[in-house]
Amino acid sequence: MTVEKRVLFKSWWLPWVLIAPQMAIVLVFFFWPAGQALYQSVLQQDAFGTSTQFVGLENFEALWADETYLASFKTTAVFSVAVAALGLTLSLLLAVMADRVVKGSAFYKTLLIWPYAVAPAVAGVLWLFMFAPSIGVVSYALRSMGLDWNHLLNGTHAMILIVMAAVWKQISYNFLFFLAGLQSIPKSLIEAAAIDGAGPWRRFWTVQFPLLTPTTFFLLVINIIYVFIDTFAIIDAATSGGPGKDTAILVYKVYFDAFKAMDLGGSAAQSVVLMAILVALTVVQFRYVEKRVHY
Repeated sequence: MTVEKRVLFKSWWLPWVLIAPQMAIVLVFFFWPAGQALYQSVLQQDAFGTSTQFVGLENFEALWADETYLASFKTTAVFSVAVAALGLTLSLLLAVMADRVVKGSAFYKTLLIWPYAVAPAVAGVLWLFMFAPSIGVVSYALRSMGLDWNHLLNGTHAMILIVMAAVWKQISYNFLFFLAGLQSIPKSLIEAAAIDGAGPWRRFWTVQFPLLTPTTFFLLVINIIYVFIDTFAIIDAATSGGPGKDTAILVYKVYFDAFKAMDLGGSAAQSVVLMAILVALTVVQFRYVEKRVHY
């Protein structure tokens, strides 16, 4: 029988003082902006904020009548699944390869970590230049192979471009956690499986990967949040939501309607919907996906 150890404070106010800095950060940078978004979502304002009118749920009703907004759900779904799946798969593959490198491992790992230091907007510009139809090195190579690459006119090409840029930007973060998880697995378990006759592929799926499920679950949650929010700068720098609205995911449409279309109430309503989607996805992942995690 294990006895739970609890920390007891002599003063009732000391625990509150210790958590006050963190609570202040949460209140200022999360709850206050969220409350502001909720408040603005039921208002109709002009571009300069000189006139404000309470409209209730009209902003939300207008969203569901907007075909471009509904289309952004499909765009976001395709983009998020592609980035999360490719990012986690490739980073796990690279982590497994790095875990087996003996000579030059530090140099190899350093090269894989570098993309994480690049700002998202810079990552978007880098991939934009590589795939630019007129001057891009990659687009020139694709044309020589018979593929006329032009993400400025082809929506599929534009989606592929931002998916590759987003995966490249996040792959270092995923790689670090997968590599740390692999290195924390006791070598005795892998050696025991090898003695029992299990090959490298079977050892990975029966020993290593089940022990990586906590890390995989954590990265799945983080990558979903990354795709929905942190990829805005990549899309803005690489495609600006185009061609047309083919790469305008939900977070980009919030920005476009607020700062370009000057629809402050409608963009606030969109941000509330986006926040609700993220909360729902996180709850679903913790409620159902976590059941498959072995701690």
